[in-house]
Amino acid sequence: MKLARYLPILEWGRGYGGVTLTNDLVAAAIVTIMLIPQSLAYAMLAGLPPEIGLYASILPIIAYALFGTSRALAVGPVAVISLMTLTAASAVAPPGSPDFIAAALILALLSGLILIVMGVLRLGFLANLLSHPVVSGFITASGIIIATSQLKSVLGIKASGEAMPELVTTLIANAKDTNVYTLAIGVIATGFLFWVRKGLKPLLVRFGLAARPADLVAKAGPIVAVALSILAVIAFDLEAKGVKVVGSIPQSLPPFTVPLFDAELWQRLAIPALLLSVIGFVESVSVAQTLAAKKRQRIVPDQELIGLGAANVAAAFSGGYPVTGGFARSVVNFDAGAETPAAGAFTAVGILLAALFLTPLLASLPIATLAGTIIVAVLSLVDFKTPQAIWRYSKPDFAAMAATIAVTLLIGVEPGVIAGVGLSLALFLWRSSRPHAAIVGRVPETEHFRNIKRHKVFTDPRILTIRIDESLTYLNARWLEEFVLEQVAEQSELRHLILMCSAINGVDASALESIEAINHRLSDSGVKLHLSEVKGPVMDALEKSHLLDDLTGKAWLSQNEAFQSLIRTSDEEDNSPIVPDNLAARGWI
Repeated sequence: MKLARYLPILEWGRGYGGVTLTNDLVAAAIVTIMLIPQSLAYAMLAGLPPEIGLYASILPIIAYALFGTSRALAVGPVAVISLMTLTAASAVAPPGSPDFIAAALILALLSGLILIVMGVLRLGFLANLLSHPVVSGFITASGIIIATSQLKSVLGIKASGEAMPELVTTLIANAKDTNVYTLAIGVIATGFLFWVRKGLKPLLVRFGLAARPADLVAKAGPIVAVALSILAVIAFDLEAKGVKVVGSIPQSLPPFTVPLFDAELWQRLAIPALLLSVIGFVESVSVAQTLAAKKRQRIVPDQELIGLGAANVAAAFSGGYPVTGGFARSVVNFDAGAETPAAGAFTAVGILLAALFLTPLLASLPIATLAGTIIVAVLSLVDFKTPQAIWRYSKPDFAAMAATIAVTLLIGVEPGVIAGVGLSLALFLWRSSRPHAAIVGRVPETEHFRNIKRHKVFTDPRILTIRIDESLTYLNARWLEEFVLEQVAEQSELRHLILMCSAINGVDASALESIEAINHRLSDSGVKLHLSEVKGPVMDALEKSHLLDDLTGKAWLSQNEAFQSLIRTSDEEDNSPIVPDNLAARGWI
Protein backbone atom coordinates (compact mmCIF):
# COMPACT_ATOMS: atom_id res chain seq x y z
CA MET A 1 0.00 0.00 0.00
CA LYS A 2 2.86 2.36 0.70
CA LEU A 3 4.19 1.80 -2.84
CA ALA A 4 0.70 2.48 -4.25
CA ARG A 5 0.87 5.88 -2.54
CA TYR A 6 3.57 6.86 -5.06
CA LEU A 7 2.38 4.62 -7.93
CA PRO A 8 -1.42 5.00 -8.16
CA ILE A 9 -1.39 2.73 -11.23
CA LEU A 10 -1.01 -0.19 -8.79
CA GLU A 11 -4.41 0.73 -7.36
CA TRP A 12 -6.55 1.47 -10.42
CA GLY A 13 -4.70 -1.08 -12.59
CA ARG A 14 -5.93 -4.03 -10.49
CA GLY A 15 -9.50 -3.81 -11.72
CA TYR A 16 -8.72 -2.86 -15.30
CA GLY A 17 -10.96 -4.74 -17.71
CA GLY A 18 -12.38 -4.87 -21.23
CA VAL A 19 -15.12 -2.25 -20.77
CA THR A 20 -12.70 0.21 -19.19
CA LEU A 21 -10.18 -0.42 -21.95
CA THR A 22 -12.79 0.33 -24.63
CA ASN A 23 -13.86 3.57 -22.94
CA ASP A 24 -10.25 4.69 -22.52
CA LEU A 25 -9.43 3.93 -26.16
CA VAL A 26 -12.42 5.93 -27.43
CA ALA A 27 -11.49 8.89 -25.22
CA ALA A 28 -7.86 8.67 -26.33
CA ALA A 29 -8.80 8.74 -30.02
CA ILE A 30 -10.91 11.87 -29.55
CA VAL A 31 -8.31 13.69 -27.43
CA THR A 32 -5.55 12.77 -29.90
CA ILE A 33 -7.47 14.42 -32.73
CA MET A 34 -7.83 17.57 -30.62
CA LEU A 35 -4.28 17.52 -29.27
CA ILE A 36 -2.35 17.36 -32.57
CA PRO A 37 -3.13 20.92 -33.75
CA GLN A 38 -3.04 22.24 -30.17
CA SER A 39 0.42 20.79 -29.54
CA LEU A 40 1.79 22.37 -32.71
CA ALA A 41 0.15 25.72 -31.93
CA TYR A 42 1.29 25.91 -28.30
CA ALA A 43 4.87 25.00 -29.20
CA MET A 44 4.96 27.88 -31.66
CA LEU A 45 3.39 30.14 -29.01
CA ALA A 46 6.31 29.17 -26.77
CA GLY A 47 8.77 30.20 -29.50
CA LEU A 48 9.73 26.59 -30.22
CA PRO A 49 9.67 24.43 -33.37
CA PRO A 50 6.21 22.81 -33.79
CA GLU A 51 7.46 19.24 -33.41
CA ILE A 52 8.49 20.01 -29.82
CA GLY A 53 4.78 20.37 -29.03
CA LEU A 54 4.26 16.79 -30.22
CA TYR A 55 7.25 15.54 -28.22
CA ALA A 56 5.86 17.25 -25.10
CA SER A 57 2.62 15.29 -25.59
CA ILE A 58 4.10 11.77 -25.56
CA LEU A 59 6.36 10.70 -22.68
CA PRO A 60 5.02 13.34 -20.24
CA ILE A 61 1.52 11.90 -20.62
CA ILE A 62 2.80 8.39 -19.94
CA ALA A 63 4.73 9.59 -16.88
CA TYR A 64 1.62 11.23 -15.48
CA ALA A 65 -0.41 8.07 -16.15
CA LEU A 66 2.03 6.18 -13.91
CA PHE A 67 2.22 8.70 -11.05
CA GLY A 68 -0.90 10.89 -11.25
CA THR A 69 -4.14 10.33 -9.33
CA SER A 70 -6.72 12.00 -11.61
CA ARG A 71 -8.66 9.62 -13.82
CA ALA A 72 -9.46 12.28 -16.46
CA LEU A 73 -6.69 14.89 -16.40
CA ALA A 74 -5.01 15.28 -19.80
CA VAL A 75 -1.43 16.53 -19.47
CA GLY A 76 0.48 18.37 -22.18
CA PRO A 77 1.33 21.83 -23.51
CA VAL A 78 -1.10 24.59 -22.44
CA ALA A 79 -1.39 28.24 -23.43
CA VAL A 80 -0.43 29.97 -20.17
CA ILE A 81 2.57 27.73 -19.50
CA SER A 82 3.69 28.15 -23.14
CA LEU A 83 3.57 31.93 -22.75
CA MET A 84 5.51 31.73 -19.47
CA THR A 85 8.09 29.49 -21.14
CA LEU A 86 8.50 32.02 -23.95
CA THR A 87 8.93 34.85 -21.45
CA ALA A 88 11.45 32.99 -19.27
CA ALA A 89 13.55 31.50 -22.08
CA SER A 90 13.56 34.77 -24.05
CA ALA A 91 15.42 36.37 -21.18
CA VAL A 92 18.44 34.15 -21.88
CA ALA A 93 18.31 33.49 -25.65
CA PRO A 94 16.48 34.51 -28.85
CA PRO A 95 13.28 32.47 -29.51
CA GLY A 96 13.86 29.47 -31.76
CA SER A 97 17.62 29.38 -31.29
CA PRO A 98 19.45 26.29 -29.95
CA ASP A 99 20.14 28.12 -26.69
CA PHE A 100 16.45 28.98 -26.40
CA ILE A 101 15.50 25.31 -26.85
CA ALA A 102 18.14 24.37 -24.26
CA ALA A 103 16.59 26.88 -21.86
CA ALA A 104 13.14 25.34 -22.41
CA LEU A 105 14.53 21.90 -21.53
CA ILE A 106 16.13 23.30 -18.37
CA LEU A 107 12.83 24.93 -17.41
CA ALA A 108 11.05 21.59 -17.80
CA LEU A 109 13.65 19.77 -15.69
CA LEU A 110 13.78 22.42 -12.96
CA SER A 111 10.00 22.62 -12.84
CA GLY A 112 9.75 18.84 -12.64
CA LEU A 113 12.30 18.59 -9.83
CA ILE A 114 10.61 21.40 -7.87
CA LEU A 115 7.22 19.70 -8.17
CA ILE A 116 8.60 16.29 -7.14
CA VAL A 117 10.36 17.74 -4.08
CA MET A 118 7.17 19.58 -3.10
CA GLY A 119 5.20 16.34 -3.48
CA VAL A 120 7.61 14.23 -1.43
CA LEU A 121 7.63 16.88 1.31
CA ARG A 122 3.82 17.16 1.04
CA LEU A 123 3.89 20.85 0.29
CA GLY A 124 0.80 20.92 -1.89
CA PHE A 125 -0.75 23.45 0.47
CA LEU A 126 1.76 26.05 -0.79
CA ALA A 127 -0.37 26.42 -3.90
CA ASN A 128 -2.91 28.11 -1.63
CA LEU A 129 -0.57 31.11 -1.54
CA LEU A 130 -2.24 32.06 -4.81
CA SER A 131 -5.82 33.08 -4.08
CA HIS A 132 -8.56 32.30 -6.58
CA PRO A 133 -9.10 35.97 -7.55
CA VAL A 134 -5.38 36.38 -8.27
CA VAL A 135 -5.19 33.16 -10.33
CA SER A 136 -8.35 34.12 -12.22
CA GLY A 137 -6.96 37.60 -12.88
CA PHE A 138 -3.62 36.24 -14.06
CA ILE A 139 -5.22 33.72 -16.44
CA THR A 140 -7.56 36.38 -17.84
CA ALA A 141 -4.70 38.80 -18.47
CA SER A 142 -2.55 36.04 -19.96
CA GLY A 143 -5.38 35.06 -22.27
CA ILE A 144 -5.65 38.64 -23.53
CA ILE A 145 -1.89 38.86 -24.10
CA ILE A 146 -1.79 35.51 -25.90
CA ALA A 147 -4.73 36.37 -28.16
CA THR A 148 -3.19 39.74 -28.98
CA SER A 149 0.21 38.21 -29.69
CA GLN A 150 -1.37 35.85 -32.24
CA LEU A 151 -2.82 38.70 -34.29
CA LYS A 152 0.57 39.06 -35.97
CA SER A 153 0.21 35.57 -37.43
CA VAL A 154 -3.37 36.26 -38.51
CA LEU A 155 -2.23 39.45 -40.26
CA GLY A 156 1.01 37.98 -41.58
CA ILE A 157 3.15 40.73 -40.05
CA LYS A 158 5.93 41.04 -37.47
CA ALA A 159 5.24 42.11 -33.90
CA SER A 160 7.03 41.67 -30.61
CA GLY A 161 6.63 42.27 -26.91
CA GLU A 162 5.72 40.45 -23.72
CA ALA A 163 3.15 43.01 -22.55
CA MET A 164 0.25 44.83 -24.13
CA PRO A 165 1.83 48.28 -24.69
CA GLU A 166 4.68 46.94 -26.85
CA LEU A 167 2.49 44.34 -28.57
CA VAL A 168 -0.17 46.85 -29.57
CA THR A 169 2.42 49.43 -30.64
CA THR A 170 4.28 47.02 -32.93
CA LEU A 171 1.04 45.60 -34.34
CA ILE A 172 -0.17 49.09 -35.29
CA ALA A 173 3.22 50.08 -36.69
CA ASN A 174 3.40 47.02 -38.96
CA ALA A 175 -0.29 46.75 -39.89
CA LYS A 176 0.49 48.28 -43.30
CA ASP A 177 2.41 45.09 -44.21
CA THR A 178 -0.65 42.85 -43.77
CA ASN A 179 -0.77 39.92 -46.21
CA VAL A 180 -4.35 39.70 -47.49
CA TYR A 181 -4.14 35.96 -48.18
CA THR A 182 -2.88 35.28 -44.67
CA LEU A 183 -5.55 37.56 -43.25
CA ALA A 184 -8.26 35.73 -45.20
CA ILE A 185 -7.11 32.34 -43.91
CA GLY A 186 -6.71 33.60 -40.35
CA VAL A 187 -10.11 35.31 -40.21
CA ILE A 188 -11.97 32.42 -41.85
CA ALA A 189 -10.26 29.79 -39.69
CA THR A 190 -10.83 31.77 -36.48
CA GLY A 191 -14.46 32.48 -37.36
CA PHE A 192 -15.04 28.83 -38.24
CA LEU A 193 -13.51 27.66 -34.96
CA PHE A 194 -15.66 30.09 -32.97
CA TRP A 195 -18.75 28.83 -34.80
CA VAL A 196 -17.76 25.20 -34.24
CA ARG A 197 -17.35 25.88 -30.52
CA LYS A 198 -20.74 27.57 -30.13
CA GLY A 199 -22.92 26.67 -33.09
CA LEU A 200 -22.05 23.21 -34.41
CA LYS A 201 -23.37 21.22 -31.46
CA PRO A 202 -26.88 22.78 -31.55
CA LEU A 203 -26.96 22.26 -35.32
CA LEU A 204 -26.04 18.58 -35.00
CA VAL A 205 -28.60 18.09 -32.23
CA ARG A 206 -31.23 19.72 -34.44
CA PHE A 207 -30.43 17.13 -37.11
CA GLY A 208 -31.02 14.31 -34.63
CA LEU A 209 -27.57 13.55 -33.22
CA ALA A 210 -27.48 12.90 -29.47
CA ALA A 211 -26.06 15.68 -27.31
CA ARG A 212 -22.90 13.88 -26.20
CA PRO A 213 -21.75 12.69 -29.65
CA ALA A 214 -22.59 16.13 -31.05
CA ASP A 215 -20.40 17.75 -28.41
CA LEU A 216 -17.50 15.41 -29.16
CA VAL A 217 -17.79 16.04 -32.91
CA ALA A 218 -17.74 19.77 -32.26
CA LYS A 219 -14.55 19.36 -30.22
CA ALA A 220 -12.86 17.89 -33.31
CA GLY A 221 -13.49 21.10 -35.24
CA PRO A 222 -9.83 22.20 -35.27
CA ILE A 223 -8.90 19.14 -37.36
CA VAL A 224 -11.39 20.24 -40.03
CA ALA A 225 -9.92 23.76 -40.00
CA VAL A 226 -6.41 22.31 -40.31
CA ALA A 227 -7.36 20.03 -43.21
CA LEU A 228 -9.25 22.70 -45.18
CA SER A 229 -6.54 25.35 -44.72
CA ILE A 230 -3.84 22.89 -45.87
CA LEU A 231 -5.91 22.09 -48.98
CA ALA A 232 -6.38 25.81 -49.66
CA VAL A 233 -2.63 26.48 -49.46
CA ILE A 234 -1.85 23.63 -51.83
CA ALA A 235 -4.70 24.31 -54.28
CA PHE A 236 -4.03 28.05 -54.65
CA ASP A 237 -0.25 27.96 -54.11
CA LEU A 238 -0.66 30.44 -51.24
CA GLU A 239 2.83 29.83 -49.90
CA ALA A 240 4.21 31.56 -53.01
CA LYS A 241 1.94 34.51 -52.22
CA GLY A 242 3.48 35.10 -48.82
CA VAL A 243 1.38 32.83 -46.61
CA LYS A 244 3.66 31.41 -43.91
CA VAL A 245 3.32 27.69 -43.27
CA VAL A 246 4.61 25.33 -40.62
CA GLY A 247 7.15 23.80 -42.98
CA SER A 248 8.95 20.50 -42.75
CA ILE A 249 8.44 18.64 -39.46
CA PRO A 250 10.80 15.75 -38.67
CA GLN A 251 9.27 12.27 -38.82
CA SER A 252 10.77 10.78 -35.71
CA LEU A 253 10.36 9.46 -32.24
CA PRO A 254 10.95 11.96 -29.42
CA PRO A 255 14.74 12.38 -29.14
CA PHE A 256 16.64 11.58 -25.97
CA THR A 257 17.81 14.95 -24.68
CA VAL A 258 19.97 15.81 -21.69
CA PRO A 259 19.35 19.33 -20.37
CA LEU A 260 22.47 21.46 -20.34
CA PHE A 261 24.02 21.87 -16.91
CA ASP A 262 25.18 25.45 -16.58
CA ALA A 263 25.10 26.71 -12.99
CA GLU A 264 24.64 30.34 -13.99
CA LEU A 265 21.87 29.53 -16.46
CA TRP A 266 20.09 27.30 -13.95
CA GLN A 267 20.26 30.10 -11.41
CA ARG A 268 18.73 32.58 -13.85
CA LEU A 269 15.91 30.17 -14.67
CA ALA A 270 15.22 28.99 -11.11
CA ILE A 271 12.62 31.64 -10.21
CA PRO A 272 10.77 31.35 -13.55
CA ALA A 273 10.75 27.55 -13.08
CA LEU A 274 9.27 27.98 -9.59
CA LEU A 275 6.55 30.27 -10.95
CA LEU A 276 5.85 27.80 -13.75
CA SER A 277 5.55 25.01 -11.19
CA VAL A 278 3.10 26.87 -8.96
CA ILE A 279 0.89 28.19 -11.76
CA GLY A 280 0.92 24.82 -13.55
CA PHE A 281 0.02 22.96 -10.37
CA VAL A 282 -2.78 25.36 -9.43
CA GLU A 283 -4.30 25.17 -12.91
CA SER A 284 -3.95 21.40 -13.08
CA VAL A 285 -5.23 20.53 -9.63
CA SER A 286 -8.25 22.83 -10.05
CA VAL A 287 -9.26 20.97 -13.21
CA ALA A 288 -8.54 17.57 -11.66
CA GLN A 289 -10.61 18.28 -8.54
CA THR A 290 -13.53 19.58 -10.58
CA LEU A 291 -13.66 16.50 -12.79
CA ALA A 292 -13.08 14.09 -9.90
CA ALA A 293 -16.00 15.58 -7.97
CA LYS A 294 -18.37 14.83 -10.85
CA LYS A 295 -17.74 11.09 -10.42
CA ARG A 296 -17.34 11.21 -6.63
CA GLN A 297 -13.70 10.37 -6.97
CA ARG A 298 -10.81 12.03 -5.20
CA ILE A 299 -7.35 13.17 -6.10
CA VAL A 300 -4.33 13.47 -3.82
CA PRO A 301 -2.80 16.95 -4.30
CA ASP A 302 0.62 15.94 -2.97
CA GLN A 303 0.74 12.95 -5.32
CA GLU A 304 -0.44 15.23 -8.14
CA LEU A 305 2.74 17.24 -7.54
CA ILE A 306 4.78 14.08 -8.07
CA GLY A 307 2.76 13.13 -11.17
CA LEU A 308 3.17 16.56 -12.77
CA GLY A 309 6.82 16.63 -11.72
CA ALA A 310 7.44 13.28 -13.39
CA ALA A 311 5.70 14.55 -16.54
CA ASN A 312 7.99 17.59 -16.71
CA VAL A 313 11.14 15.55 -16.08
CA ALA A 314 10.02 13.23 -18.90
CA ALA A 315 9.56 16.30 -21.13
CA ALA A 316 13.08 17.48 -20.32
CA PHE A 317 14.61 14.19 -21.43
CA SER A 318 12.45 13.72 -24.54
CA GLY A 319 12.85 17.03 -26.36
CA GLY A 320 9.77 18.70 -24.84
CA TYR A 321 9.11 21.73 -22.69
CA PRO A 322 7.09 22.45 -19.50
CA VAL A 323 3.64 20.84 -19.38
CA THR A 324 0.65 20.69 -17.06
CA GLY A 325 -2.98 19.55 -17.04
CA GLY A 326 -5.05 21.41 -19.64
CA PHE A 327 -8.64 22.46 -19.00
CA ALA A 328 -10.12 22.02 -22.51
CA ARG A 329 -8.54 18.65 -23.34
CA SER A 330 -9.26 17.31 -19.84
CA VAL A 331 -12.94 18.17 -20.19
CA VAL A 332 -12.99 16.47 -23.61
CA ASN A 333 -11.23 13.45 -22.11
CA PHE A 334 -13.83 13.31 -19.33
CA ASP A 335 -16.81 13.80 -21.65
CA ALA A 336 -15.46 11.14 -24.03
CA GLY A 337 -15.67 8.60 -21.20
CA ALA A 338 -12.08 8.22 -19.97
CA GLU A 339 -12.09 6.06 -16.85
CA THR A 340 -8.41 5.79 -15.93
CA PRO A 341 -5.07 7.53 -16.62
CA ALA A 342 -4.48 4.79 -19.20
CA ALA A 343 -6.53 6.94 -21.59
CA GLY A 344 -3.65 9.42 -21.42
CA ALA A 345 -1.13 6.71 -22.24
CA PHE A 346 -3.20 5.69 -25.29
CA THR A 347 -3.33 9.35 -26.31
CA ALA A 348 0.47 9.42 -26.14
CA VAL A 349 0.57 6.45 -28.53
CA GLY A 350 -1.73 8.33 -30.91
CA ILE A 351 0.50 11.42 -30.83
CA LEU A 352 3.54 9.19 -31.37
CA LEU A 353 1.96 7.69 -34.48
CA ALA A 354 1.14 11.19 -35.71
CA ALA A 355 4.77 12.27 -35.18
CA LEU A 356 5.95 9.25 -37.17
CA PHE A 357 3.48 9.21 -40.06
CA LEU A 358 1.35 12.36 -40.29
CA THR A 359 3.89 15.17 -40.05
CA PRO A 360 4.53 15.37 -43.83
CA LEU A 361 0.84 16.24 -44.26
CA LEU A 362 1.27 19.21 -41.90
CA ALA A 363 4.08 20.92 -43.82
CA SER A 364 1.62 23.16 -45.70
CA LEU A 365 -0.41 24.05 -42.59
CA PRO A 366 -0.76 27.87 -42.43
CA ILE A 367 0.55 29.41 -39.22
CA ALA A 368 -2.51 31.67 -39.34
CA THR A 369 -4.72 28.63 -38.73
CA LEU A 370 -2.68 27.65 -35.69
CA ALA A 371 -2.95 31.25 -34.49
CA GLY A 372 -6.73 31.02 -34.84
CA THR A 373 -6.69 27.77 -32.84
CA ILE A 374 -4.82 29.52 -30.03
CA ILE A 375 -7.04 32.62 -30.10
CA VAL A 376 -10.23 30.59 -29.82
CA ALA A 377 -8.77 28.42 -27.05
CA VAL A 378 -7.39 31.23 -24.89
CA LEU A 379 -10.36 33.58 -25.22
CA SER A 380 -12.35 30.95 -23.34
CA LEU A 381 -9.99 31.66 -20.43
CA VAL A 382 -10.81 35.37 -20.45
CA ASP A 383 -13.42 35.90 -17.74
CA PHE A 384 -15.05 39.30 -17.25
CA LYS A 385 -17.90 38.02 -15.08
CA THR A 386 -15.77 36.94 -12.13
CA PRO A 387 -14.33 40.46 -11.50
CA GLN A 388 -17.88 41.83 -11.31
CA ALA A 389 -18.92 39.14 -8.83
CA ILE A 390 -15.78 39.64 -6.74
CA TRP A 391 -16.30 43.42 -6.74
CA ARG A 392 -19.72 42.90 -5.18
CA TYR A 393 -18.47 40.33 -2.70
CA SER A 394 -15.06 41.57 -1.55
CA LYS A 395 -13.37 44.87 -2.43
CA PRO A 396 -9.90 43.75 -1.17
CA ASP A 397 -10.05 40.59 -3.31
CA PHE A 398 -11.12 42.68 -6.29
CA ALA A 399 -8.20 45.05 -5.71
CA ALA A 400 -5.78 42.10 -5.71
CA MET A 401 -7.34 40.70 -8.88
CA ALA A 402 -7.35 44.05 -10.66
CA ALA A 403 -3.73 44.72 -9.72
CA THR A 404 -2.69 41.28 -11.01
CA ILE A 405 -4.47 41.91 -14.32
CA ALA A 406 -2.94 45.37 -14.64
CA VAL A 407 0.63 44.28 -13.85
CA THR A 408 0.40 41.29 -16.20
CA LEU A 409 -1.01 43.34 -19.07
CA LEU A 410 1.26 46.37 -18.67
CA ILE A 411 4.56 44.81 -17.58
CA GLY A 412 4.52 41.10 -18.37
CA VAL A 413 3.72 37.58 -17.26
CA GLU A 414 6.44 36.99 -14.66
CA PRO A 415 5.89 40.34 -12.90
CA GLY A 416 2.18 39.52 -12.97
CA VAL A 417 2.72 36.17 -11.23
CA ILE A 418 5.06 37.71 -8.66
CA ALA A 419 2.60 40.55 -8.06
CA GLY A 420 -0.18 38.01 -7.67
CA VAL A 421 1.74 35.94 -5.12
CA GLY A 422 2.78 39.10 -3.26
CA LEU A 423 -0.76 40.47 -3.22
CA SER A 424 -2.19 37.12 -2.09
CA LEU A 425 0.25 37.00 0.81
CA ALA A 426 -0.28 40.66 1.65
CA LEU A 427 -4.05 40.19 1.64
CA PHE A 428 -3.76 37.12 3.85
CA LEU A 429 -1.45 38.88 6.30
CA TRP A 430 -3.69 41.95 6.39
CA ARG A 431 -6.79 39.89 7.12
CA SER A 432 -4.99 37.78 9.73
CA SER A 433 -3.61 40.86 11.45
CA ARG A 434 -7.09 42.36 11.81
CA PRO A 435 -9.44 39.47 12.61
CA HIS A 436 -13.14 39.94 13.06
CA ALA A 437 -14.14 40.45 16.67
CA ALA A 438 -17.54 41.13 18.18
CA ILE A 439 -18.94 42.22 21.52
CA VAL A 440 -21.69 39.72 22.22
CA GLY A 441 -24.70 39.45 24.47
CA ARG A 442 -27.24 36.77 25.37
CA VAL A 443 -30.24 36.30 23.10
CA PRO A 444 -33.32 36.39 25.41
CA GLU A 445 -34.80 33.02 26.36
CA THR A 446 -31.86 31.14 24.81
CA GLU A 447 -28.31 30.18 25.69
CA HIS A 448 -26.93 31.72 22.50
CA PHE A 449 -24.65 34.75 22.36
CA ARG A 450 -24.62 37.04 19.33
CA ASN A 451 -23.13 40.33 18.14
CA ILE A 452 -24.80 43.28 19.90
CA LYS A 453 -24.75 45.22 16.60
CA ARG A 454 -26.80 42.58 14.78
CA HIS A 455 -29.22 41.24 17.38
CA LYS A 456 -31.36 42.36 20.30
CA VAL A 457 -29.47 40.83 23.19
CA PHE A 458 -29.13 41.14 26.95
CA THR A 459 -25.88 42.60 28.33
CA ASP A 460 -24.68 43.74 31.72
CA PRO A 461 -22.46 46.83 32.18
CA ARG A 462 -20.36 44.89 34.70
CA ILE A 463 -19.56 42.10 32.23
CA LEU A 464 -18.03 42.43 28.75
CA THR A 465 -17.80 39.45 26.39
CA ILE A 466 -15.57 39.67 23.31
CA ARG A 467 -15.69 36.91 20.70
CA ILE A 468 -12.55 36.60 18.54
CA ASP A 469 -13.23 34.89 15.21
CA GLU A 470 -9.66 33.94 14.26
CA SER A 471 -6.72 31.96 15.57
CA LEU A 472 -4.43 34.13 17.64
CA THR A 473 -0.91 34.47 16.25
CA TYR A 474 1.99 36.89 16.18
CA LEU A 475 0.21 38.66 13.32
CA ASN A 476 -2.70 39.81 15.46
CA ALA A 477 -1.28 39.62 18.99
CA ARG A 478 -0.66 43.37 19.25
CA TRP A 479 -4.03 44.12 17.69
CA LEU A 480 -5.70 41.92 20.34
CA GLU A 481 -4.14 43.92 23.17
CA GLU A 482 -5.12 47.23 21.66
CA PHE A 483 -8.67 46.15 20.86
CA VAL A 484 -9.37 44.64 24.28
CA LEU A 485 -7.91 47.55 26.25
CA GLU A 486 -9.77 50.05 24.06
CA GLN A 487 -13.08 48.32 24.82
CA VAL A 488 -12.30 48.13 28.54
CA ALA A 489 -11.48 51.84 28.69
CA GLU A 490 -15.03 52.66 27.54
CA GLN A 491 -16.70 50.55 30.28
CA SER A 492 -16.53 52.40 33.62
CA GLU A 493 -18.59 49.80 35.54
CA LEU A 494 -16.72 46.81 34.16
CA ARG A 495 -15.63 44.04 36.55
CA HIS A 496 -15.34 40.97 34.33
CA LEU A 497 -14.04 40.50 30.80
CA ILE A 498 -14.75 37.21 29.03
CA LEU A 499 -12.80 36.21 25.93
CA MET A 500 -15.14 33.87 24.06
CA CYS A 501 -12.79 31.43 22.33
CA SER A 502 -15.22 29.23 20.38
CA ALA A 503 -13.73 30.33 17.02
CA ILE A 504 -10.08 30.24 18.09
CA ASN A 505 -8.25 27.19 16.73
CA GLY A 506 -4.79 28.06 17.98
CA VAL A 507 -2.79 30.43 20.17
CA ASP A 508 0.90 30.87 19.40
CA ALA A 509 3.61 32.10 21.80
CA SER A 510 3.24 35.76 20.81
CA ALA A 511 -0.52 35.69 21.31
CA LEU A 512 -0.06 33.88 24.63
CA GLU A 513 2.22 36.66 25.77
CA SER A 514 -0.40 39.24 24.75
CA ILE A 515 -3.14 37.43 26.71
CA GLU A 516 -0.86 37.35 29.74
CA ALA A 517 -0.24 41.09 29.36
CA ILE A 518 -3.99 41.72 29.09
CA ASN A 519 -4.53 39.65 32.24
CA HIS A 520 -2.01 41.75 34.19
CA ARG A 521 -3.28 45.10 32.92
CA LEU A 522 -6.90 44.22 33.67
CA SER A 523 -5.89 43.04 37.12
CA ASP A 524 -4.31 46.43 37.79
CA SER A 525 -7.64 48.01 36.79
CA GLY A 526 -9.69 45.75 39.03
CA VAL A 527 -11.11 43.72 36.16
CA LYS A 528 -10.95 39.92 36.06
CA LEU A 529 -10.16 38.10 32.81
CA HIS A 530 -12.11 34.93 31.95
CA LEU A 531 -11.96 32.50 29.05
CA SER A 532 -14.94 30.56 27.73
CA GLU A 533 -15.50 27.69 25.30
CA VAL A 534 -11.80 27.04 24.76
CA LYS A 535 -11.31 24.16 22.33
CA GLY A 536 -9.55 21.02 23.56
CA PRO A 537 -6.30 21.35 21.57
CA VAL A 538 -6.04 25.03 22.52
CA MET A 539 -6.64 24.19 26.20
CA ASP A 540 -3.98 21.47 26.01
CA ALA A 541 -1.50 24.08 24.82
CA LEU A 542 -2.54 26.66 27.45
CA GLU A 543 -2.13 24.09 30.24
CA LYS A 544 1.57 23.90 29.35
CA SER A 545 1.94 27.60 30.16
CA HIS A 546 1.45 29.69 33.32
CA LEU A 547 -1.56 31.53 31.94
CA LEU A 548 -4.24 29.40 33.62
CA ASP A 549 -2.42 29.58 36.99
CA ASP A 550 -2.11 33.36 36.79
CA LEU A 551 -5.57 33.98 35.30
CA THR A 552 -7.49 36.38 37.56
CA GLY A 553 -10.75 34.83 36.44
CA LYS A 554 -11.66 31.33 35.31
CA ALA A 555 -11.76 29.18 32.18
CA TRP A 556 -15.42 28.27 31.64
CA LEU A 557 -16.75 25.34 29.68
CA SER A 558 -19.59 27.35 28.16
CA GLN A 559 -20.24 31.03 27.58
CA ASN A 560 -23.74 30.78 29.03
CA GLU A 561 -22.43 29.25 32.26
CA ALA A 562 -19.78 31.99 32.55
CA PHE A 563 -22.25 34.81 31.94
CA GLN A 564 -24.91 33.47 34.28
CA SER A 565 -22.45 32.78 37.10
CA LEU A 566 -20.78 36.19 36.80
CA ILE A 567 -24.20 37.91 36.82
CA ARG A 568 -25.01 36.15 40.11
CA THR A 569 -21.57 36.93 41.53
CA SER A 570 -21.88 40.61 40.59
CA ASP A 571 -25.38 40.77 42.10
CA GLU A 572 -24.11 39.23 45.32
CA GLU A 573 -21.24 41.71 45.46
CA ASP A 574 -23.74 44.55 44.96
CA ASN A 575 -26.14 42.99 47.49
CA SER A 576 -28.83 42.90 44.78
CA PRO A 577 -31.56 40.34 45.51
CA ILE A 578 -31.99 37.69 42.82
CA VAL A 579 -35.73 37.29 42.28
CA PRO A 580 -37.74 35.84 39.38
CA ASP A 581 -38.76 39.28 38.13
CA ASN A 582 -35.12 40.29 37.74
CA LEU A 583 -34.31 37.03 35.92
CA ALA A 584 -37.17 37.55 33.49
CA ALA A 585 -36.04 41.09 32.77
CA ARG A 586 -32.56 39.80 31.98
CA GLY A 587 -33.82 37.23 29.54
CA TRP A 588 -33.09 34.17 31.67
CA ILE A 589 -36.66 32.92 31.80
